[in-house]
Amino acid sequence: MTTFVLVPGAWHGAWTFEPLARQLRAHGHQAFPLTLTGVGDRKHLIGSSVNLDTHIQDVVGVLAEQQVTDAVLVGHSYGGMVITGAADRAAERVAGLVYVDAMVPVDGDSCWSLVTEQERGWYLNGVGETGYASAPLPFFDPRATPHPLASLLQAVRLEAGLDGFRSRDYVYATGWDGASPFTATYDRLTADPSWRTHALASGHNVMRDAPEDLLKVLLAAA
Repeated sequence: MTTFVLVPGAWHGAWTFEPLARQLRAHGHQAFPLTLTGVGDRKHLIGSSVNLDTHIQDVVGVLAEQQVTDAVLVGHSYGGMVITGAADRAAERVAGLVYVDAMVPVDGDSCWSLVTEQERGWYLNGVGETGYASAPLPFFDPRATPHPLASLLQAVRLEAGLDGFRSRDYVYATGWDGASPFTATYDRLTADPSWRTHALASGHNVMRDAPEDLLKVLLAAA
């Protein structure tokens, strides 16, 4: 049995992963889809002090509370920043990492530094209303909520790389409407034999567009 911790992208909550979590449980695994501080049903906690470190601690806290020692951390989009930081801080509790059309940062990277001008415009959408919250875009699921801007701007601080983890998978969505900000990451990791890469015919929301293919990737990482 493997314990999966499923971290959504910006503006989204645990609901993005809940159908997949049910399928993982049906295969005999544990699955914890998370809603990060300040988002979704935790939106009442949003504020100028919520940043990337807060979200990394959300994951580290679950690993400690559940006494997990074999976690596979799964991060979608912005969630790649979070699982990288959590794996660095709690390496003894993490066995594998799965990045789902996500950032794979090194020390000093931020979401802001890793994306294109299009995504930076998304991050600044609606910020003038509060000064600290990025508004969801009109084409998002209606359950999407504002996201803490500081988490998208803050650089991750890492003490080690990812080489020590048993498995590392990258899932790349080929169906972006326009250029994907993750193409360079996918190409780099495909050339690295220590990674398993998977190109899926899907839009960025892989959990919605290619759930069965994604489930196969996760089961293989278990």
